[in-house]
Amino acid sequence: MQERSSVGELAEQLRKELDRYSPGGKLPSSRALVERFRVSPVTVSRALAQLAAEGLVVTRPGAGAFRARPRTHEAPAGDTSWQEVALSADGAADLVPRTVDATGVTVSLAAPPPGVLEFNGGYPHPSLPPGGARGGAPARGGRRPGAWGRPPLEGLPELREWFAREIGGAVTAAEVLIAAGGQSALATALRALAPPGAPVLVESPTYPGMLALARAGGLRPVPVPVDRDGVRPELLADAFRATGARVFVCQPLFQNPTGAVLAPGRRAEVLGIARAAGAFVVEDDFVRRLVHADAGPLPRPLAADDPDGVVVHVGSLTKATSPSFRVSALAAHGPVLERLRAIQVVDSFFVPRPLQEAALELVGSPAWPRHLRTLSGELKERRDAMAAALALRLPELALPHIPSGGYHLWARLPEGTDDDAFSAAALRAGVALTPGRPYFSAEPPAPYVRLSFAAVAGPGEIAEGVRRLRAACDEVL
Repeated sequence: MQERSSVGELAEQLRKELDRYSPGGKLPSSRALVERFRVSPVTVSRALAQLAAEGLVVTRPGAGAFRARPRTHEAPAGDTSWQEVALSADGAADLVPRTVDATGVTVSLAAPPPGVLEFNGGYPHPSLPPGGARGGAPARGGRRPGAWGRPPLEGLPELREWFAREIGGAVTAAEVLIAAGGQSALATALRALAPPGAPVLVESPTYPGMLALARAGGLRPVPVPVDRDGVRPELLADAFRATGARVFVCQPLFQNPTGAVLAPGRRAEVLGIARAAGAFVVEDDFVRRLVHADAGPLPRPLAADDPDGVVVHVGSLTKATSPSFRVSALAAHGPVLERLRAIQVVDSFFVPRPLQEAALELVGSPAWPRHLRTLSGELKERRDAMAAALALRLPELALPHIPSGGYHLWARLPEGTDDDAFSAAALRAGVALTPGRPYFSAEPPAPYVRLSFAAVAGPGEIAEGVRRLRAACDEVL
């Protein structure tokens, strides 16, 4: 947070001083700015990049930064009102509207303003991912023979083999496709398995990005409630019978947002229900590597116990590495694999080879298991810090379940509370969090908020964030 704040402050100061320079005039050197403002060279570089993006400064490699010259003329604004007709003229034929509400996704992707604590983040704080190992992996991967050439369309054989071993069971490298992140893999799976207008069964509550993907593809999400042991099998069977759906999307391990783990007694039952319905189960195994230190042995992926090809498995390295390290795997057994492969090739050709080579370098390095152990301990410490602070300062917020993996808590607000109003009050108090409503594909049964404990710098910021939330509670509750 300190670095982000310093960048904004320096950019604002330089913005105020631009009038000292004539158009085309040279600004002080980066070294001079470092010495004057006592900031790092990285901060200076980012502040100048921000001004360049605003069109106020022009940077020239080897020469420095210059005040931008004013534009001599403005292009005519144009008239785009015709698009309203073009985008909706044939909408009456759509079984599901093509307009997509992405707010449930962007709320966990957008960085909050300077000074606002990030309880809404969907990724671990930069201090948590494998800094040294991650930084060296792209350089080492880029030096591998053929690293900048065209990769196999399905992905590098060694990386497919690694993902197959991680999944376990009888899954082989030949049944794995490398994809550009979990979201891309989920999009491919939904396109392959369900035609536009079809129902798709989803957990309730569930990840808003998956709901947005389904609706963007013209699918109709149908909610199936979960409890602390995962999806309820009797309701899943009812939903298959009532809708005729052929796809069920679930997160059996540390479900987002509840943190639930599918109970051992339900695993075979869920697969059996889907098999009897002639349906696929899309398994989003998104945070297996964000397990907490007190979790104990993890259950295998559903795909490891599925000889009949019911499960289409999605696994990713992104959560445990970096938001920009978008490397994931799609695994499937049977004819559906060829359909998944064809859709992925048409959509994106292949995942860039340097990124795949970097992934191999990272997961094959001695630093990788050390990083996962460190991350496991850090996440437990932060989870415990947030749970304790909420119990002490905000007893009004109930925690139905304390997860042993993942990066957030799912908190229930008092009955009658408006979760959007609470989130707005929290932002005024200096905390960004995620309201619960976007996690439900139908009317929510109660008001909730999701609180991330991994996107902030540490327990100190967690304690300060909960202290600020007390003010929000006093305002709204």
